[in-house]
Amino acid sequence: MKDQYNPRLLAVACAATVRGLLFATSVSVAQAQQQNGAPLHSITTISSTIPSNGDINPYGIFRIPRTVGNLRRGNILVSNFNNRANLQGTGTTLVQIAPDGTFSLFAQIDPTMLPGPCPGGVGLTTALVVLRSGWVIVGSLPTTDGTSDTAQAGCLLVLDSNGNVVETITDTQINGPWDMTVLDSEGDGDHHGQPGDDGGSGATLFVTNVLNGTVAGGGQIVNEGTVLRIGLAVTAGSPPAVTSLTVIGSEFPERTDPAALVIGPTGVALSKNKQILYVADSLNNRIAAIANPLTRHSSAHTGSTLTSGGDLNDPLGVALAVNGNILTTNGNDGYLVETTPRGRQKSKTLLDDTGGPPPGAGTLFGLVDVPGQGLYFVDDGSNTLNLYH
Repeated sequence: MKDQYNPRLLAVACAATVRGLLFATSVSVAQAQQQNGAPLHSITTISSTIPSNGDINPYGIFRIPRTVGNLRRGNILVSNFNNRANLQGTGTTLVQIAPDGTFSLFAQIDPTMLPGPCPGGVGLTTALVVLRSGWVIVGSLPTTDGTSDTAQAGCLLVLDSNGNVVETITDTQINGPWDMTVLDSEGDGDHHGQPGDDGGSGATLFVTNVLNGTVAGGGQIVNEGTVLRIGLAVTAGSPPAVTSLTVIGSEFPERTDPAALVIGPTGVALSKNKQILYVADSLNNRIAAIANPLTRHSSAHTGSTLTSGGDLNDPLGVALAVNGNILTTNGNDGYLVETTPRGRQKSKTLLDDTGGPPPGAGTLFGLVDVPGQGLYFVDDGSNTLNLYH
């Protein structure tokens, strides 16, 4: 992600400073809404996302669906991509944050103690989900020095509900897992704004990959980004087992970037009727739509275009709103864009006006909409979890 901040200052930023930054952002949001004639909303800083080891750059975010082990229903799990020295692709921690701001370390992963292969080690990305059975799955796109020259394929790491890594998922098609969503077929159908279930005993992951030929491209665009569908069997007492792996999207543009490490297909969200997978096609500045993502047996290539241009500005994080609309965070400014399933860009909201230029650039990534509460999002600039409500 595009960091505009001094890493030492970020690592030691105190909570008061963080709250001050977000208070300024809240005022800007209110002013923008007044100018647009929209209902007034506010942004509340829930907590810093920095654990005791100093990891920064919060990327992934997922609302925990059930209380299992150390996981608490309704809390937010967050993955950190950078270490305290601000080196991208070296973050090793997952933190758990309650709506009241209670903070705890869920896992600190030792790259030398993994139970299986993960090419390059550990650098936790936005690809983060929590299954109802308590298994946590997070993507790793590791580097040794924070630069794209040393980026390696990584893997998907599977942790139990107490934060222990129990297996790694690797395949030649899993190459720089950048973001992910899940259709969890376990449970009771109560999803709290996250993907649904079908009453079964498995799960389906949708994973974007950004390292297919990207490093060799040396900063030039290569059209090799992919979207994978990974089927998982989930049985009591055993880690998830891969049952299938299918490329359902391909030929997405991707490239390395000195500030963002890599740019390519990023956020994914499944439509309410499960018939469309929405994909943030960052370099083409559009939201792609892949039809029949659960059943197709071949690639839809880059899919059809749901919406492009307009208020989109390097779309990164994607989530489904409670009302079924598509929410997107921009990488090149601090705006949230809401798009209807018919492709109409309905609104934009300023979530962060710090840093830059332009203001808010490089601060937004993961997000999740929660009924009755609002939109939780991570802010890379202030290293915080926030609630827009």
